[in-house]
Amino acid sequence: MRIGITANPHIPSALDSAKHVVARLEPAQEVVLESDLARVFGRNGMPLAHMKAEVVLAIGGDGTLSDSKVLGINSGSLGFLAEVYAEEVDEYLDRIVRGDYKVEERMRLKVTVDGERMFDCTNEAVVHTAHVAKIRHFEIRLGDDLVERVRADGVIVATPTGSTSYSMSAGGPIVDPHLDAIIVTAIAPFKPASRPHVFPASGQVHVRLGKPKECLLVMDGQHESTLKGTEDVVLTASERRAKFIRFRDDFYRRIEEKLSRQ
Repeated sequence: MRIGITANPHIPSALDSAKHVVARLEPAQEVVLESDLARVFGRNGMPLAHMKAEVVLAIGGDGTLSDSKVLGINSGSLGFLAEVYAEEVDEYLDRIVRGDYKVEERMRLKVTVDGERMFDCTNEAVVHTAHVAKIRHFEIRLGDDLVERVRADGVIVATPTGSTSYSMSAGGPIVDPHLDAIIVTAIAPFKPASRPHVFPASGQVHVRLGKPKECLLVMDGQHESTLKGTEDVVLTASERRAKFIRFRDDFYRRIEEKLSRQ
């Protein structure tokens, strides 16, 4: 079996877990390391988005850029997408090798800017100001219908998976990941009455600037694209779905457990 591994090598707990997992799997399994992690190991690696593996182990992260089946391993962070804890990983690695698991598919966002397709997002795409403490005038449309004009620091467009991430911290709702929906939440809106919106995944959400000024488009917190402010950013459900390895179905228990730690 070809197994990919991604972890932040600058987080000691994640690096320690990655070293343990590599030692546990090799040489019985073929292991491919994400580029940044591979450099710490003194090995050749490859970008996560290009990794052709049957399973990707995401240690201390969620592996959102991978099209492979992803197992999230919690190395100490909040980790809503993590399925197992680092201290119990040996048991679950054996189950991975045997194929003893379920695969849960979740919606991704397709992001286009003036018709050019960008990166698909498992969590969210964010359009925000390019400069600190400078609000922008955003226009949000669903298809041809104007939904809201809002002055804010930015706009988060999230999947149900991303509803427990940046969107939640900005006041967005928690949405069951078994649903397909698009959640739009303004960041620090100037108008207190502004509220998040939940749209059907079949719709097209447009985010535009009412007054063109430079902004940033950030996709899944990993890829940035500079916007002049004249672009039409369109978000809808992607045909490519995220695939997460699951051993149990406990979304609400996990929410209660994670949030009670805050």
